[in-house]
Amino acid sequence: MLEPVPGRASGIGSWPGEDLVETLRITFGELPEPNVPYLPELPARGPGADMIGRAAALLVDMPVDLQPVGWRLVDRPGRDLSRAQAWLRQDLDVLAELADGYAGPFKLQLTGPWTLAAGLYLPRLERAVVDAGACRDLVGSLAEGVSRHVTDVRRLVPGAEVVVQLDEPSLPAVLTGALPTVSGFGRLRPVEEPLVVGGLETVLEAATAAGAVGTLVHCCAEDPPVGVLARTGADALSLDVARLGRTGWEEVATAVERGVALWAGAVPTTGAVPSVAAAADAVWSRWRALGLAVGSLAGVVLTPACGLAGSSPADARARLARAVQAASALAERASDAA
Repeated sequence: MLEPVPGRASGIGSWPGEDLVETLRITFGELPEPNVPYLPELPARGPGADMIGRAAALLVDMPVDLQPVGWRLVDRPGRDLSRAQAWLRQDLDVLAELADGYAGPFKLQLTGPWTLAAGLYLPRLERAVVDAGACRDLVGSLAEGVSRHVTDVRRLVPGAEVVVQLDEPSLPAVLTGALPTVSGFGRLRPVEEPLVVGGLETVLEAATAAGAVGTLVHCCAEDPPVGVLARTGADALSLDVARLGRTGWEEVATAVERGVALWAGAVPTTGAVPSVAAAADAVWSRWRALGLAVGSLAGVVLTPACGLAGSSPADARARLARAVQAASALAERASDAA
């Protein structure tokens, strides 16, 4: 588990633009110690840099290609997969150069198994999530790919304390049977909670076994399944706090009391950038109302609510900076109240 440090902030993953060198410099520059810089994703570069294609590039022995409907599982690798893998190799080369000598926490993020199963298609062009065998294979393949990815980053940046984030924006739809069929006239059947928990647990365990010091699951969807996520064995949950509601916050409180940390998406990705006080209060007021120990705020990491690919570069930078400022303000409030 990543050691709790008051006043920490980080980002979620995606960023506007196509220049990884500049973006990675911004990430390290805006997130100095004790914050958690990360390897940004730049989906504007095109197919293979998107969240599904990027995660598919990590799959072991499960090649994909790109169809009008989206990424599809196929028998043999082709140029679409090669492009996605090339983006990832290029990103790691840039990371090795710019992070030379870096020591401290560093986050990697990738699509989790259930959002991946919802976003990948079978050869017959139905979502992979409908096929139990395909889901089982995806979980195993992704777990091996994550293990290799963590190993590569630890080799390239020996001082990095790797933290792995699994992005699961489609998880509520997977659990409730809200995903549409390819035809659009029906809905896919829900996946049972034990299977969802087991799949996430397998991938998270693979990351830890490869040397990750911390793991978290991110879900910025409406009504995130906090209780389900808390049972996966993740060290932390990354959530848009504006979407939690009373029940969600109560489930967060239960998870925190069991030792699961909160990465709080307290800076919205659209609209006006909130004041420092407002962003800090998005966590502080709920924390106090729930009667959670002030000392446990040391484990809270503040972030934007979700990825920032839809923002302008200047706006994205402002929102990341606001998360850093709000994290410091939250730490000060906790210190004063202790």
